[in-house]
Amino acid sequence: MEITNVSEYQEIAKQKLPKMVYDYYASGAEDQWTLQENRNAFSRILFRPRILIDVSKIDMTTTVLGFKISMPIMLAPTAMQKMAHPEGEYATARAASAAGTIMTLSSWATSSVEEVASTGPGIRFFQLYVYKDRNVVAQLVRRAERAGFKAIALTVDTPRLGRREADIKNRFTLPPFLTLKNFEGLDLGKMDKADDSGLASYVAGQIDRTLSWKDVQWLQTITKLPILVKGVITAEDTKIAVEAGAAGIIVSNHGARQLDYVPATIMALEEVVKAAQGRVPVFLDGGVRRGTDVFKALALGASGIFIGRPVVFSLAAEGEAGVRKVLSMLREEFELTMALSGCRSLKEITRDHITTDWDPPRPVPRL
Repeated sequence: MEITNVSEYQEIAKQKLPKMVYDYYASGAEDQWTLQENRNAFSRILFRPRILIDVSKIDMTTTVLGFKISMPIMLAPTAMQKMAHPEGEYATARAASAAGTIMTLSSWATSSVEEVASTGPGIRFFQLYVYKDRNVVAQLVRRAERAGFKAIALTVDTPRLGRREADIKNRFTLPPFLTLKNFEGLDLGKMDKADDSGLASYVAGQIDRTLSWKDVQWLQTITKLPILVKGVITAEDTKIAVEAGAAGIIVSNHGARQLDYVPATIMALEEVVKAAQGRVPVFLDGGVRRGTDVFKALALGASGIFIGRPVVFSLAAEGEAGVRKVLSMLREEFELTMALSGCRSLKEITRDHITTDWDPPRPVPRL
């Protein structure tokens, strides 16, 4: 079957992967209301395309934290990618580099920062969970720096793991032939079988619930890398993040895997953008499956977007080639959306190119 859009990879992944692995990637927290809403909310934003504009040349390039990339579509951190495909994070890193965009490596990767760096050149960010043992954190950040990673994406929405009922039913644990490579030498690379989710038990034992804004400041004392705060969905926290020295904000609800009944990220985006007042870039993570979704996020003020599940599903289906295809399909769809909306560069995408449920009525122009 010819794949013609990103979403089609999910069904292929479902057929190919063991149930425990597929459920881990696919599921959300509790009722999974936010999981559905992350997708559905995009359908409540409609276009106001402008016509008869010369769109023979379209420029999708942008810069993120000073790094030039080919398009505003980047790869979110997704854990344990070797469960999806034997090449795991290696394949993802090569696909991102070939597409000229940024990959974010998860703390819980099944390949280490050094291994991912060895795949060749590329702009890479490192997603960080803060462990109770701060020496572990400092060591990891230093290793990421040494391996040439360009920024830290600090996940701030996980003092405890969300209740993911599929993982509880499946007694989820990392398959025995894999380890969390970044922690291998620290005896933190293995996950024990548990009476519920092995990952939930691991988080309860290792991740620091006392994490607070002062730790964001502490992190800046141990690294010169810019820090993106990942997991912000309110104006209040946006303001604090900017004051605390964040270099950027990733609007994320952790793929709807933490607190259920939070809004879709595309619904929280504008509030965060307004609160940031242009002082730092704001990025969107969650629910993007189409080039139209990318355009909508940029029209609402995002500087770029991150994709997560499409990466692991396409990786499971076709390895590196699958991830490359996802990136090229999203790129082509986004370029087409720009052309049909009358936008030749990212700076031409404005709030007036979309209309939403919550917009005030438009005044009818006098002719």
